Amino acid sequence: MLVIVVENAPPRLRGRLAIWLLEVRAGVYVGNVNRRIREMIWGQVEKGIEDGNAVMAWNTNTESGFDFMTLGANRRIPVEMDGIKLVSFLSENASAEMND
Repeated sequence: MLVIVVENAPPRLRGRLAIWLLEVRAGVYVGNVNRRIREMIWGQVEKGIEDGNAVMAWNTNTESGFDFMTLGANRRIPVEMDGIKLVSFLSENASAEMND
């Protein structure tokens, strides 16, 4: 299972994602693809996200059972602790500085 969530994404990118995945809510795409297709889709997200942000999560053989990647400015950032990827929240001030 693959899940991609985009915010402030250009319509062109949203249309590209809809080719491979099902848009179940605005900006939320799900599907079942192999690793090669997942990497190709993420490459499309990297090329087309512009000023938006994205997160991609997929099931894998880890302690948590999934992994994820993020792209673009967001208060939530991935942090690895003891081999497990968690999410840390930036303060509003730090988040505002990232967007400037």
